[in-house]
Amino acid sequence: MLDNLRALFRLRNMTADEQIVRHARVGDRSVAWCAVGSGSPLVIGGWWASHLAVNWDDPAFKRFVRALSRRHTVIRYDRPGTGLSDRDGPPPVSLDDEVATLAGLLGAIDDFPRASLMGASSGSAVAAAYAAQHPERVDRLVLYGSYPRGADIAPRAAREQLVSIVEHQWGLGARVLADVFLPNATGGERAEFARFQRRSASRETASKALRAVYEIDSAAYLARLRVPTLVLHRRDDRAIPFALGREVADTVPGATFVALDGDDHFPWLGDSLAVVDATERFLDGLPPRPQAAPHHAAALTVREREVLTLVAQGLTDAQIADRLYLSSHTVHRHVANARTKLGVPSRAAAAAWVLTHPR
Repeated sequence: MLDNLRALFRLRNMTADEQIVRHARVGDRSVAWCAVGSGSPLVIGGWWASHLAVNWDDPAFKRFVRALSRRHTVIRYDRPGTGLSDRDGPPPVSLDDEVATLAGLLGAIDDFPRASLMGASSGSAVAAAYAAQHPERVDRLVLYGSYPRGADIAPRAAREQLVSIVEHQWGLGARVLADVFLPNATGGERAEFARFQRRSASRETASKALRAVYEIDSAAYLARLRVPTLVLHRRDDRAIPFALGREVADTVPGATFVALDGDDHFPWLGDSLAVVDATERFLDGLPPRPQAAPHHAAALTVREREVLTLVAQGLTDAQIADRLYLSSHTVHRHVANARTKLGVPSRAAAAAWVLTHPR
């Protein structure tokens, strides 16, 4: 107990340049965690590949965390099976396992009765599910590069092929993932990221974790959220389609949605300061900065116009799906994509735009 109190005192007085890795017992596993900065707590974690020490050696990652830690105590952790956490066992393979890890870690720290959460990529599902189950412990929730269902990230054949490559040829799989996650990187930067992934997890752990990402379905938790929620998504994200971020915002009651420019998936790459600014304003209870209106020259596809025309006629997604031989979910995605391109707040507004802007 005394050692824990000393650690917490140290946590509250750490500067943004310091990172002291500690370990907490969560169930029968050891979970590595660290904290930098001061102020109200902001917990970041849950993504499928992380390594507290190696990440901290990345200048771009460190700048991102340091920017957030100027006004917040930023807490990060490695999932069991990855990074500096216990790697003798498997990683969490279900959303419930992930939430149990986060709940156990915050319970072990036990210095902050409430915290804000920032979930990025696959970590968004973990943060959302935790916030839905433990609203009394969460002040505010930020979801970046998020999605409701992992199965929607890519077609089944592509998902299965990538998992197979990681499972059987981890070196090649790490390079393929680097191409997906770092579209603007140099060859050297991609090679370095591939090495980082291999250091973060073994072949077996990486393949299990990636398969689990694709099997995540957090839609029910998103609909249950009652904490203030900000959804951030870059318009041209190469890893997680922008429409999925819009769908998350549509699913969370009262969520604030902010579209960011850029195609980098990781928040610490590209215009990372825009991510930091939007996050800090939200955590401070301020409205998002006004966004530039999107260019209507980003033309709607023929299918998007067709769907919106039927929306204007009063048809439901199910009725439109039946008429166009699509799934209801695909219809919803077309509407979400069109709303994003037009920069309008509702499906009715998008349908009205189509009626008033014929080809």
